[in-house]
Amino acid sequence: MKLSARNVLKGKVSGVTKGKTTATVKLKVGDADITASITMEALKELKLKKGDTAFAVIKASDVIIGK
Repeated sequence: MKLSARNVLKGKVSGVTKGKTTATVKLKVGDADITASITMEALKELKLKKGDTAFAVIKASDVIIGK
């Protein structure tokens, strides 16, 4: 699969929290944690579970940082 997004980060799934319609997936990338909200359908299709290798694909026109 080819993607237009240039920010592809490889990591390990460190946690999955299931809800009714969405799941929260935590991905450990080096020293950083990335959290994504995905549909339950996507979770089942990808068969994601703790310890799996996965990729965070980030496509955004803005990055907002606050303090």
